[in-house]
Amino acid sequence: MSTAKILVADDDRNICELLKLYLEKEDYSVVLAGNGEEALARFDEENPDLILLDVMMPKLDGWQVCRELRKKSECPIIMITAKGETFDKVLGLELGADDYVVKPFEPKEIIARIKAVMRRTGKASAETDKKEVSYDKLTVNMTKYELKVDGKVVDTPPKELELLFHLASNPNRVYTRDQLLDEVWGFEYYGDSRTVDVHIKRLREKLEGVSDKWSLKTVWGVGYKFEVKDE
Repeated sequence: MSTAKILVADDDRNICELLKLYLEKEDYSVVLAGNGEEALARFDEENPDLILLDVMMPKLDGWQVCRELRKKSECPIIMITAKGETFDKVLGLELGADDYVVKPFEPKEIIARIKAVMRRTGKASAETDKKEVSYDKLTVNMTKYELKVDGKVVDTPPKELELLFHLASNPNRVYTRDQLLDEVWGFEYYGDSRTVDVHIKRLREKLEGVSDKWSLKTVWGVGYKFEVKDE
């Protein structure tokens, strides 16, 4: 397998150099950017496999960069944030980031997060899992990252798709919010389960009234399930 390329965007030179050192030790190839504009330019030039993106940067901050990147790419993004405001974590994930780490961090933690995100997004290896689920008037295809509702493709952010795919792959199974955070987002989310609620709400808006054979159900006091009605 060819070496994965990682774009590190941070205005702190020391952090950039430190990360470069550790990542190269793990056989990643590393591209550096010192501000948001440079991060977008380097992304276009280098086509990296993953981005480590600092939130507080000059010219464009991490949120703006994340938003711009998501318009054109599903490249995995790990946000690097200063000691965590909950709002930041939720916002980052809503904008389509795949994970976040909080400064100060252990380089070992960053490496572990990178490997986990790459595994999850299929960058690490081709997965042989089934990649599509279909129900009445609904198809979720994870090879194309595509949601079809009543035959039409509906524009859907990656995390919403992953959440729907996870629930629909396990019909009638009830998941707690923490399980969903762990299994879909792939990291412990320090009890902030609003992210799941926000994503479920947005999915419901897209799926409202499409079919009476299935539905996204809230199980009060527990979590959510993809309910399929018996014929």
